[in-house]
Amino acid sequence: MSANNGNKLMQRISYACGTFGHDIFFMMVNTYFIMFITSNLFNTDDQSHNEYMIGIIMTVILVIRIAELFIDPFIGNTIDKTNTRWGRFKPWVIIGGLIAAISLIALFTDLGGLTSSPMIYLIVFAILYIIMDVFYSAKDVAIWSMVPAMSFDSKEREITATFARIGSVFGAQLVTVMVIPIVLFFSKNANGGVGDATGWFAFAIIGGGVSILGAIILGIGTKEQAAALRENKKETTFKEVFSILGKNDQLMWIAITFLIFCFGQDLVNAFQMYYFTYILGDSTYLSFLGVINVIIGLLAVALFPILTTKFKRRKLFVYSIAIMVIALIIYAFAGTNSTLVLIAAGLFNLPQPLVFLVVLMTITDTVEYGQLKIGHRDEALILSIRPLINKLSGAVTSAIVGFTAVWVGMSGNATASTITDSNKLTFEMIMFATPIVFLVVATLIYKAKVKLTEEKHAEIVKELERTWKDISK
Repeated sequence: MSANNGNKLMQRISYACGTFGHDIFFMMVNTYFIMFITSNLFNTDDQSHNEYMIGIIMTVILVIRIAELFIDPFIGNTIDKTNTRWGRFKPWVIIGGLIAAISLIALFTDLGGLTSSPMIYLIVFAILYIIMDVFYSAKDVAIWSMVPAMSFDSKEREITATFARIGSVFGAQLVTVMVIPIVLFFSKNANGGVGDATGWFAFAIIGGGVSILGAIILGIGTKEQAAALRENKKETTFKEVFSILGKNDQLMWIAITFLIFCFGQDLVNAFQMYYFTYILGDSTYLSFLGVINVIIGLLAVALFPILTTKFKRRKLFVYSIAIMVIALIIYAFAGTNSTLVLIAAGLFNLPQPLVFLVVLMTITDTVEYGQLKIGHRDEALILSIRPLINKLSGAVTSAIVGFTAVWVGMSGNATASTITDSNKLTFEMIMFATPIVFLVVATLIYKAKVKLTEEKHAEIVKELERTWKDISK
């Protein structure tokens, strides 16, 4: 192996370590934080008070994340203007990751007993959540903005993104494997299979620590590519942020597609722990699902470059959605058949990393699309759209999950035996039927409006190489 290839391999592995820790953090926030809130944060003898406070917390999170829709593009714009000897993105990955992790660990507690004073608790909670969310956003934008900063070639980007997604899939699914064993191991009370506050705090410390370590490894082992095409003669001002995004029509259409897709995907993913606990009646099966998802997820990501060569991104996107819809239909009829549940849940997870990579590659390619169309390059600003979508979807689906859990009696000290058949049916309709609608609508929009193919991107890069010096004056 040549020195250049060896350096490239080490850079990809370091980048994958960063995304590994990053997706551990993502799963903690988007999937398991809500379970901590509904099962342990408010668990007094006054059930109506518990449900009221859960509803308030869900509303606070939703409002904060919707408000941040208007903040994230400015975070991306600020990152684009960063210029340090360590690069444009790495300082944001490390500092953002450290502050976000510490804030999240604090959120996985009752803040020193402040839940006994609801108003004070809500104020402190909101401040901590905003700090966590803003610095998580900075890290998220920076870490995925490194893809176009490493190469202009679509295939090379796919290889780099594949390594990154292998790390993120492994991190995300490892959380699913380990969450229940960790929580129950450190818990004094099993609490119907969802553990107690001590167990969840230990889970937060372990996950947050791994996230910080991954960010440090990425910072040490990666390097951005210096190239003339990355040099802007004119910076995008704060006033121009939204107009720049609006002029990039392909970015907007792939963003709308991904947002609707995420509503469907995240609803199912967030509901799964509830399904295993309150429908299947055994939360430990979630660890089996995590192992299945690690294997098939890593296989799917490893095959991504081959699949895009054989089918191209457009067909791969459509085929992936079709598999997910079939999986949900099987899931809906699985009931308490644990084998069928695991098969359906695994099949639903299989195409998810493929869809993510198709979307990520398309958004990454809109950097050059916008560069040619608008006249200057905005890497982090454009790449900020993808995490913004994930956070908005996570906030909306977390609110739906939280309110649904209260509605169907899956909160506090509830167990599988306390859930009525009527409530189980309501839960399953929300978990399965609603996501199918979202996935179908996302596919229709993608096929009709997203036109930026690999071939079109290659043509754009050639044109930029020929004209960029003149365009950027």
